[in-house]
Amino acid sequence: MSASEIRRHGAVAIHLGAKSGKYPDGNQVMVLGKDLRVAFDTPLVANRIGAEFDTVDLVILGHVHEDHMAGLHRLPRAGVQVHEADLRAAQSWAGLSAHYGYPPAVLAEMKAMIERDFHYVPRADATAYTHDQRWDLGGGVRIRAHHLPGHTSGHCALVVESEGVAFIGDIDLTGFGPYYGDATSSLPAFRKSLAEVARLDARIWVTSHHRSVITERSKFLADLAGFAAKIDERNETLIGYLRDGPQSLDQLAARRLLYPPGFSLPYVESAERNSIRMHLDELLAEGVVQCDGGRYALA
Repeated sequence: MSASEIRRHGAVAIHLGAKSGKYPDGNQVMVLGKDLRVAFDTPLVANRIGAEFDTVDLVILGHVHEDHMAGLHRLPRAGVQVHEADLRAAQSWAGLSAHYGYPPAVLAEMKAMIERDFHYVPRADATAYTHDQRWDLGGGVRIRAHHLPGHTSGHCALVVESEGVAFIGDIDLTGFGPYYGDATSSLPAFRKSLAEVARLDARIWVTSHHRSVITERSKFLADLAGFAAKIDERNETLIGYLRDGPQSLDQLAARRLLYPPGFSLPYVESAERNSIRMHLDELLAEGVVQCDGGRYALA
């Protein structure tokens, strides 16, 4: 069964997932060279593509999360490569558990969920690539990896240099904003990556989720600015909470910073705590907030 819509840019085909790849789906990028057929990630839509997907020779993962591995079960003979910082997360459940960094009870729920909903299978055969690694697919089609950590420690953009197409993964330009809720996430690294992604040599930008394909640089930069602004908006929200008086991390997490009240997935509480902790660390370093006995207050 074919995906609902395909965008083609030279050697690159983008199979749009449901609602332009809105989570839990994603957008599937495939690159066809003379010698190799390559897939960037394997979101749920990969399971609806058919023979074109099943002949993939190599999967290059821009980063490791459950929604980017949902088609790997269909490619047992294809090679799998991932940035060295995310490699263990691709190779085993133990590695993915450490990557998430959630409490054991949450991890048990996550494992059941991703096996059921994302066809999760680890890839012990996965191998590592590094920043600036290049792949030659034949016929003049070339790919380069650009390390952009923050979402995960190994998150990368994959740039099809021959076509001017940059797959920027979960720098996805959505209204939700940047996600940095896991153990290998980093808010300071994400800030740097948001500046770096604007400097990629590209004329077409493809996101894993929602925005899908952007072909105008002015729109890309405007969407990127709005996406990045969510970080400082979250700082302001936390400061607003603390105007009500000193509060613990648990109290702040219960008020929610990322997700609306009532929204529930196994990892949400952990993501809230991890993200809020990173924001508090920034505000502490800036002297905006102080901490006394585990309770945070405005300085």
